[in-house]
Amino acid sequence: MREDLIPSLRRRADRIRRMVLHTVHHAGCGHTGGSLSAVEILTVLYFHVLRVDPAQPARIGRDRYVQSKGHASPAYYAALAERGYFPPEELASFDAVGSRLQGHPCMKRTPGVDFSTGSLGQGLSAAIGMALGRDRLGLSFDVWCLLGDGECQEGQVWEAAMYAGVHRTTGLVAIVDYNAVQLADTVARTLDLEPLAEKWRAFRWQVAECDGHDVAALVETLDRARRDAAAGPVAVLARTVKGKGVSFMEGDCAWHGRAPDDEEFTRAMRELEGGA
Repeated sequence: MREDLIPSLRRRADRIRRMVLHTVHHAGCGHTGGSLSAVEILTVLYFHVLRVDPAQPARIGRDRYVQSKGHASPAYYAALAERGYFPPEELASFDAVGSRLQGHPCMKRTPGVDFSTGSLGQGLSAAIGMALGRDRLGLSFDVWCLLGDGECQEGQVWEAAMYAGVHRTTGLVAIVDYNAVQLADTVARTLDLEPLAEKWRAFRWQVAECDGHDVAALVETLDRARRDAAAGPVAVLARTVKGKGVSFMEGDCAWHGRAPDDEEFTRAMRELEGGA
């Protein structure tokens, strides 16, 4: 591991978090809370884990990434822009008519997007299909899928998990952005998922858990998940905070699907840039 890897990833995560705020504020819309909770996960994926090349976005041997929690597209697009799939300036077109950066990811329009998502619960099925197609074609890439914790209340998630567990689908890692808050309340008060780790294990998945904002822990956990996935599917439960980085957004479901106004944006950026 490069000596400067962790500090470099932390700097990128800080920059991506600010890009998310700029994106949703400029558009006046977007899912802010769940985007901010996923920043470190996406940073470690795109700048350490995923074997991808922005200059060859359709290269058949690339790793595949499915963002099943498609509403967190501001963070996804910020990571793609930071990785070099398109200019960061294009983030200003988020959710505009005719933009390549629609409110939910579209594989037909956005460079680097491997699957169109937005209707929750469906991404893991697509990721499994990619793994099965890979094996049939004799290829060797890995498939990564990011789910929301509220999304794990969807039945299709568990149908897909059951299939992959029974068939020991290899080269497949599901990451749960476990921020404990969904659209209108906490996950626990809406439909409690606990014991979530035991549920995945019951479906015959290997399970790892980590702090989803600790870059070093994510690097270690996702590296291990890639190795372990050679023997069957792995679920990583990444404990996160909805609205991470902005004190008045953290843990508040009100920020699930709204953008900051001018005053809130100024306050948020002051916090992210190290002010009072």
